[in-house]
Amino acid sequence: MLELKGLYKTFNAGTVNEKRAIDGLDLTLDNGDFVTIIGGNGAGKSTTLNLIAGVFPPDAGLIRLNGFNLTGLPEHKRARFLGRVFQDPMMGTAANMGIEENLALAYRRGRGRGLGRGITNEERKLYRERLATLGLGLEDRMTSKVGLLSGGQRQALTLLMATLQKPDLLLLDEHTAALDPKTADKVLGLTEEIVARDGLTTMMVTHNMKNAIQYGNRLIMMDAGRVVVDIRGEEKKNLTVRDLLEKFNIENDRMLLSE
Repeated sequence: MLELKGLYKTFNAGTVNEKRAIDGLDLTLDNGDFVTIIGGNGAGKSTTLNLIAGVFPPDAGLIRLNGFNLTGLPEHKRARFLGRVFQDPMMGTAANMGIEENLALAYRRGRGRGLGRGITNEERKLYRERLATLGLGLEDRMTSKVGLLSGGQRQALTLLMATLQKPDLLLLDEHTAALDPKTADKVLGLTEEIVARDGLTTMMVTHNMKNAIQYGNRLIMMDAGRVVVDIRGEEKKNLTVRDLLEKFNIENDRMLLSE
């Protein structure tokens, strides 16, 4: 489903602030993989997602999704293939628009726009049904401005928007880090349900080692812009946080606070 081959990315090249964020990254995901990604600050986790999404181009290497070469494709043309949820709940929605209007924008992602009716009755029925699956009562507030929602409600809505049109790849960039623990657990539960229901190929960056172990079928650890650990199957199921700390000598990082 996804192939990253020989990716390199350096920021501020030729200056005193030069930083090689991605250093010959190779990674392949199979269809339906749910991969959690951990690593220290500056390991290249979010940069990897940004390269896939086209936020900036790689200096070298190949990005292929579902057999299609995305490497030189601009960010807006990748929208039809990707769903993404950011750490900041404010980034994935339009605050001054209603819930149903935000969903309508997501429903039309990657499609041509015309002068037809904004939201059809059939679409409104679909939005209501999907909102009801969140268990947050948002199906009864479809005309409410998104800016009035709590952070957790907004992040759940963003997750729904990212998956409304089934993406080839779902990118989750620490999408619960800004939420309180109870709300984060709710959003993670919704994430697991949606990914399993739709069979989505997913990459989830997290600093929480428990979450990295609990969710998904595969765990990778990045360091200095490369994959240094790749664990799946029974080995992943039997992992503990202490195993990771001892085996990979992790020190002085936010992940320690998530034990």
